[in-house]
Amino acid sequence: MSTQSSSRRVLDVDAVRGFALFGIFAVNVTFMASGYPGNLVIDPDFGSGLDDAVRAFSSVFVDMKFYVLFSFLFGYSFTLQMESASRAGVAFSARMLRRIVGLFVIGALHTVLLYGGDVLTTYAVACLALLLLRKVKDRTAIWTAVGLYVLVLLGLLSSALLVDRSTFLPSEAEALANAEHATQALLGGWGPNIGEHLAGLPLLVLQAVTLQGPTALALFLLGLVAGRRQWLARVTGAEPVLRRLQWIGFTVGLLGAVVYALGGGNGNTLAVAASVVTAPLLAAAYVATLLRVMHDPRTAAVRAALAPAGRMALSNYLGQSVAGLIVFTGIGFGLAGTFSPLALFAFVLFVFVGQLTVSALWLRRFRYGPVEWALRWLTNANRPPLVAVPADDPRPEAPAPNPPTREPQPRG
Repeated sequence: MSTQSSSRRVLDVDAVRGFALFGIFAVNVTFMASGYPGNLVIDPDFGSGLDDAVRAFSSVFVDMKFYVLFSFLFGYSFTLQMESASRAGVAFSARMLRRIVGLFVIGALHTVLLYGGDVLTTYAVACLALLLLRKVKDRTAIWTAVGLYVLVLLGLLSSALLVDRSTFLPSEAEALANAEHATQALLGGWGPNIGEHLAGLPLLVLQAVTLQGPTALALFLLGLVAGRRQWLARVTGAEPVLRRLQWIGFTVGLLGAVVYALGGGNGNTLAVAASVVTAPLLAAAYVATLLRVMHDPRTAAVRAALAPAGRMALSNYLGQSVAGLIVFTGIGFGLAGTFSPLALFAFVLFVFVGQLTVSALWLRRFRYGPVEWALRWLTNANRPPLVAVPADDPRPEAPAPNPPTREPQPRG
């Protein structure tokens, strides 16, 4: 493969990840800004028609769609890391185990200190299974992914049909009271915020075991197959399969998304099941559309804008949590519970545009994002150079044995 096509491959992967980063933040920020979404109730202060319309838009087009992209890209990047280890002549298992430990530690600190809905710890555990399955045939990987999705769906359907949710879920009045208490905790300092994060750990673990963990592993495996076949290495934007993905993905995916939204979203297990089945199709349609846009000469600038943020996605993912902590909690400005859904979406756009700008400027001088650099140091057991040698610098730049690896993240 030529250097130019290899570079384009990395840019495509990074740009798709940068796009997913926006959707991840749009979902996570609702939990950072208020205690109501986490308790599956609507804030009485924001119940206007416009507020409902914005929430419906998010349910249809955003919720549960973007973590699919991150998980798929995690599996795809896993194959790039395998190639990198092979070129360097080092043991891949030892390198990946160090990386998994690093992801888990970063995720644990993130959960406790910044945001209680972290997914990095789930990714780290699921990656252990991916490491064990890395040599399976493509057919086996695909059928294992299908089997994991079937198990998740059977669990959701069994829960919806056989379990009386009223026996363990609080009444609406209790949920509203709990939501108000959680919002007040956000307005406190480090102690109340860390306390809320720790209190949510049992639910986070349950969700990881029953939903996010198995579906993440399934998507890791599909990404593994895609990486082996270099699906994103030869894209031109004119492939008929991209159009087919758009037709099928938008038709079936949006139908499932509407069912999810009308069914009550995360408050209805059957609605969640509908989204689990169809969200990957809608996510595939998003990717197909983005690839066509990025490979059109008239809109190729989209890739250049998104790729830097995706290249340092782990730093940006954590940075989004820092932004939420500063703006919404009592540690910073204490604005929890004051943003309408529309204002919150505007906040997401503002932060994300800032991240696009900062990422591009950062990578002009540095090879990696700050957290990516630290994780790469741990992964390779060798400190990588951080500062990039300018193109016009006469000094020879030490050859990098491995291309920069990417850090796919999170929930959405």
